[in-house]
Amino acid sequence: MKHQRLTRQLWIEAGLSELVENGAAALAAEPLARKIGTTKGSFYWHFKDVPAFQQAILADWQSRAFADVLTALSEDGSAEQRLRRFGALILSDEQDSAFRAWAKTSPDVAFAIAQVDAERLTYFSSLLRQLGVTNPGFAQSCLGALIGLPHLGDQANPSAAFDTMIDLVLALK
Repeated sequence: MKHQRLTRQLWIEAGLSELVENGAAALAAEPLARKIGTTKGSFYWHFKDVPAFQQAILADWQSRAFADVLTALSEDGSAEQRLRRFGALILSDEQDSAFRAWAKTSPDVAFAIAQVDAERLTYFSSLLRQLGVTNPGFAQSCLGALIGLPHLGDQANPSAAFDTMIDLVLALK
């Protein structure tokens, strides 16, 4: 059987998918190669070892999370519209929860998440200040809600719940 040659980015994308589906323990060369129908030689062509692969996966996610903040900073619309859009963007990132679970066992992942969260908090604080909400606890509550809402189960509608929280925050200002 002829094996296809994969790019480094395709391996990273396969790893991200596996992380979401099966957790960080599934980020190993041989089982992942089997799953995508290639050899582990292809894996080692692109990555020195499994820790280097895991670091590449983490760097890819972190880079996209930072880029999301930069993109949000340049968007048009009112502060309220941008706040709601940014919340929806975070809620749509199915990888976020997988990285947070991985962070419980990896200091490197925990550090990367802390950096992303710091940028997100800065952006939330800026938007809320523009709306007249100066208590930094509200920005932390926004981020905390976005982190926790996806874990409430199938009966929950995280986007609607986040919008309701923003409605309340704005009504209280």
